[in-house]
Amino acid sequence: MTITRMDLTHLLSAVELEKECFSVPWTAEMFLAELSDPHCVYFAAEENGQLTGYAGMQYVLDEGYINNIAVSPHYRRRGTASALMDRLIAAARELSLAFLTLEVRCGNSPAISLYEKYGFERVGLRRGYYDKPREDALLMTLFFGHGASDGKE
Repeated sequence: MTITRMDLTHLLSAVELEKECFSVPWTAEMFLAELSDPHCVYFAAEENGQLTGYAGMQYVLDEGYINNIAVSPHYRRRGTASALMDRLIAAARELSLAFLTLEVRCGNSPAISLYEKYGFERVGLRRGYYDKPREDALLMTLFFGHGASDGKE
């Protein structure tokens, strides 16, 4: 597996991956907007030339927000999400961000476990945040400068 900067060559595969992973998938236009924004950073996981996952964040001043992390169901539990998180956290540190934050479905135990492994703390709840199905979102934040140097506990 290789982790590279996500670019327009990944666009169509990312849109298809969205359809596999999410009930309300992002469109090509949404990805184009993110990839052309200088305050967004996206990484692609590839295996044998195929997009197997991606992760991205946007930042304003010293605040980072993870927009999305997706891994193909066929490539889960192989370290892809961890490799993407490692790269996102490294990018956040390079940008001298104070924290990274994200929302995750309350019922997504594997993702919550992954984020907790990296030191993300549960800091809030957004009621009814998700549609299809309707579900609350857990707000989680990783604060830099308050813990292990690599972001992991």
